[in-house]
Amino acid sequence: MKILTNAFLVIVLLTINTLNAQEKLEKIVIAGPFASVSHPLLHMIKTNALKDVAKEVEFRLWKNPDELRAIVIKGDVDFVAVPTNTAAILNNKGVDIRLLNVSVWGILGMISRDNTLKTLKDFKGKKIAVPFRADMPDIVFVQLLKKQGLDPKKDFELVYVSNPIDAMQMLIMRRIDHSLLAEPAISVALRKTDSFPIKLIAPDLYRSVDLQEEWARVFNTDKDIPQAGMAVLGRMKDKKVISRFLEEYDNSLKWYMSHPQEAGKLVASEIDLLTKDGVADSIAHINLKSKSAADVQEKIEFFFNVLKEEDPKIIGGKLPQDSFYYKED
Repeated sequence: MKILTNAFLVIVLLTINTLNAQEKLEKIVIAGPFASVSHPLLHMIKTNALKDVAKEVEFRLWKNPDELRAIVIKGDVDFVAVPTNTAAILNNKGVDIRLLNVSVWGILGMISRDNTLKTLKDFKGKKIAVPFRADMPDIVFVQLLKKQGLDPKKDFELVYVSNPIDAMQMLIMRRIDHSLLAEPAISVALRKTDSFPIKLIAPDLYRSVDLQEEWARVFNTDKDIPQAGMAVLGRMKDKKVISRFLEEYDNSLKWYMSHPQEAGKLVASEIDLLTKDGVADSIAHINLKSKSAADVQEKIEFFFNVLKEEDPKIIGGKLPQDSFYYKED
């Protein structure tokens, strides 16, 4: 009788294990840029945080907004780190994409060889490298200029480049003296020119205007700008997997913000464009916190309305419908 009981238990355990294995997805595919929004994803993958719902998790790097849009339209990824306005544009064009959260609330700033420039108005007449034309961070930059009565085309010499790394290289090679950048590119540039934390002689570059502080002052609001977050694409239907993804992204983001040295090493080992010291330095200068998109819909819509006043195409012509903001049941 005892032998039969033991045999029955073995069969039950094998059945449970088989069912658990069957419940797992073969692969989850996540796409993101080299910027801070993706860094918690790397920790999730490194720690195998989603092993209970997927056998494999793949990360795909997108280097510019065109690559991002191509990835999303192709539809062979499950989750994507995306600027909020780009997600809105795609949604308004009929792409099945919903915004899960906003995690990037402040990573934009100016970097300059001139430490006397304290506001964007001080850059009037200057030649400035700007990455991602008509996308973040250019959108925020232009809105801030126009709100202050400045003409981006006439009052500045803007040199548009394809990505922040190109702008950073122009600074390092002294081909340009001022640039708009997003972290961690600012901190990486400061490290590469030996400008951070400080030199005995004058540094080559200086951390200049914080665009989030300018935003708060100009629009009479706080410094939180809903710049980027995670979105889910239509092929991912499993609500349990989405819930687990959000849970582990939150956990990894908290780890990232509280372990700058370890985070720097992890990110630099996975993304060749970045350095461990630059990433570690950047964490003290960024505003990362994961907020459910549905919970901050009003904040996102305030941002979208500012953009829409200038050019509705920036968000795809109109505010996205409520269904754009993913809600957990």
